[in-house]
Amino acid sequence: MGTPRVVAISGSFSRPSKTTALVQHVAGRASDRYGFDSVTYDMVDVGPSLGTALWRKQLDDRADHVIQEIVDADILIIGAPTYKGSYSGLFKHLIDLIDPHELRSKPILITATGGGDRHALMVEHQLRPLFGFFMAHTLPTAVYASDRDFVDYTVSSEQLLKRIGEAIDEIGTFLPIGEANRAAAE
Repeated sequence: MGTPRVVAISGSFSRPSKTTALVQHVAGRASDRYGFDSVTYDMVDVGPSLGTALWRKQLDDRADHVIQEIVDADILIIGAPTYKGSYSGLFKHLIDLIDPHELRSKPILITATGGGDRHALMVEHQLRPLFGFFMAHTLPTAVYASDRDFVDYTVSSEQLLKRIGEAIDEIGTFLPIGEANRAAAE
């Protein structure tokens, strides 16, 4: 078995983006702790063919590559900016192009960002049910970050860093016992 691969997906179209900064931070900490390989994509990486594709086979190579990375990931870190109390339609469309069996039993750490605390339950009321449909294993601890948790698109809040640490601890459940114990000892 090779090195486990974390794929982080940001539902943001903006660059720079707090959502992308969050998923990159989480993926980096998970990679450092467990020795994973990681890659991060955002909606710009998916490209414009997503908006015109009714079926996965209609995606261009760039978008198809991102979906294949999602499907092949050992662990997913999903992040979505809150848009009117939920995630954006094109982010949902990206996920809709994945066959449900392709995410079955996949561990997913869900994250979201928003302007303030008002949208904090988006992770529980929108993202968790979405991936529950796919029968994925969403980790118990979800991570929500508001604007005040960032300085210059960098995670800066001690409270947020603690929550991220708790979520990353839960990833160990999905690793072989030897790897999880070895990572915890380091």
